[in-house]
Amino acid sequence: MPQKEKLNHLIYFDNSATSWPKPESVINAMVYFMKEVGANPGRSGHRLSVEAGRIVNEAREKVAELFNVDDPMRVIFGLNATDGLNLGIRGLLNKGDHVITTSMEHNSVMRPLRELEECGQIQLTVVQCTKEGFLTTEDVAEAFKKNTKLVVVNHASNVVGSILPIREIGKLVREKEDAFFMVDTAQTGGCIPIDMKADYMDLLAFTGHKGLLGPQGTGGLILGEKVNPKYLKPLKSGGTGSRSELEKQPQFLPDRYESGTMNTVGLAGLAAGVEFVLKEGVEKIHQKEMRLTARFLKGASEIEGLHIYGGLDEKRQTSTLSFNLKGISPSEAGLMLDENYGILCRVGLHCSPSAHKTIGTFPEGTVRFGMGYFIKEEEVDYSLEALKEMVEKHGR
Repeated sequence: MPQKEKLNHLIYFDNSATSWPKPESVINAMVYFMKEVGANPGRSGHRLSVEAGRIVNEAREKVAELFNVDDPMRVIFGLNATDGLNLGIRGLLNKGDHVITTSMEHNSVMRPLRELEECGQIQLTVVQCTKEGFLTTEDVAEAFKKNTKLVVVNHASNVVGSILPIREIGKLVREKEDAFFMVDTAQTGGCIPIDMKADYMDLLAFTGHKGLLGPQGTGGLILGEKVNPKYLKPLKSGGTGSRSELEKQPQFLPDRYESGTMNTVGLAGLAAGVEFVLKEGVEKIHQKEMRLTARFLKGASEIEGLHIYGGLDEKRQTSTLSFNLKGISPSEAGLMLDENYGILCRVGLHCSPSAHKTIGTFPEGTVRFGMGYFIKEEEVDYSLEALKEMVEKHGR
C-alpha cells in the first residue's frame, strides 16, 4: 500500500465541485462580518448597514476587476452559476428564438433549455463535440439560423476539463447583430485568464465556490455592454432597499435582478477569495494547475488498466480529470479511494449526462479528480500509486 502516513492527511481531489481548503483570508472576512457587522446592506442608514453595503460593493468591484468589466453594477449576484445561467436563459429568450449549445454542457444549461424547448418556447440545436470534448468555431457557425438569439457554452467541461475556443466563438457571435453569447465559467473563473471584453462575452455566469475560492451560495451573472437590461426579464421581484415607495421593481442595475436579502456573509468571503486570486495572479494559478495535470497524465499513461478520457493535454484542459479502472466500477473506486487511501473525489455522471454520452461513459460515469491550486505534487504521486495498486489488486 502507498505510504499514507507519509502524507498524514486527506487528499481533497473534489475541487471541480467545490474548492477546499479556502484561503485563511476568506474565513477571516466571513468571521469579521458575522462578529462585527451582521446587518443588511442597503436596508438602513446606520453604520453597520453602511458597512455591509461597503462589503457587497467591494465584492462587486473585485469580480468586475477579475473579468475586466468596466461597470461593477453589471455584476449581478445570486446563489451560484446556475442562478446566473437561468437568469440569462429564461430572462433573455422569447417565444420562437433559436439557441445553440454543445453536447458537453452541465445540466444547469441543459435543463432550462430542454424545459423551454419542451413547452415550445424555443428551438434548440446541440452541437456535437468530439469524444475528447472539443469543437470548432466552424461547428458553431454551421448551427446558426436566422432566428438564433443565444449561443451558450461552458468555457471548460466539468467532466474532462476540455477548454473550448471561447474567444473565436465569441467573435463569431458578435458578428451576428441579433445574437448574444453567454459563457458558463464555473470551471474556469479564477483558474484561467478571462477577459469579458476581449473574449466577446455578452453574458458571463460565474460561481464563487470553485476557482474564486469563496464560499458556497455565491455567484451570479455579469451583463456585457450589449445587453440592455430592459430586454432581460428578472426571474423574481421583491424588496431591494431602493425605491421602496414603488410597488414595481426598480429598473436600474443591479437592483432589477437582486430582490431579497443577500448572502452578505458569503459575499464577504467571495471578496476575499477573489482578492486572493488577483494577488496570486490567475496566470500563476493556471501554470501550477497545468503542471499538476501534466504530472498526473504522465503517470496515468503508465498504469495498465486505467483509461483516462479527454484531450490528454494540459494546455487544452483544466485540472479536471476523468478516468475509469478496468474491472472496478466508478462507485466502487470512489469508495476504495476514500476508505483505503484517504483520497476524496467524485464519481458518477457529475450532473452532465450529455457530456458522458459524448465521451462514451453513460450511464455509469467516471471517477473524477479535480485538482486545485493547493494540491501538492507528492499528493498527485501518491494518488497514482494508489490507483496502480487498486488495479493490480481489484481489477477484474
